[in-house]
Amino acid sequence: VQLQASGGGLVQAGGSLRLSCAVFGRTVRNYVMGWFRQAPGKKREWVSCISREDGYSYFADFVKSRFTVVRDNAKNTVYLQMNKLRPEETAVYFCAADLYPTCNGYSEYEFWGQGTLVTVSS
Repeated sequence: VQLQASGGGLVQAGGSLRLSCAVFGRTVRNYVMGWFRQAPGKKREWVSCISREDGYSYFADFVKSRFTVVRDNAKNTVYLQMNKLRPEETAVYFCAADLYPTCNGYSEYEFWGQGTLVTVSS
């Protein structure tokens, strides 16, 4: 499985970005897809995930009601829509995939994208 994350960039505080994670080599709906981020000097932290098959989504408390995640089975892609972004959310955002991970279990995901940088200016 290969993952390709894209969509990062520079945005002002309060703005929005949509990240994409394209999946190659496997069918995206068969995998739990997770989103993580890593700010400079900090540990990687879980942001969200979407479950396999039924597509339920889950979010870390700090992004609830601001972020949504959608899976497009036809495009084999998962999207993370981020609204009301804050400067402290400047980070490299990663998508990850696995068959049966714990949603927020960083060490349980086998496949990772290369990351895409999101910079939120104040």
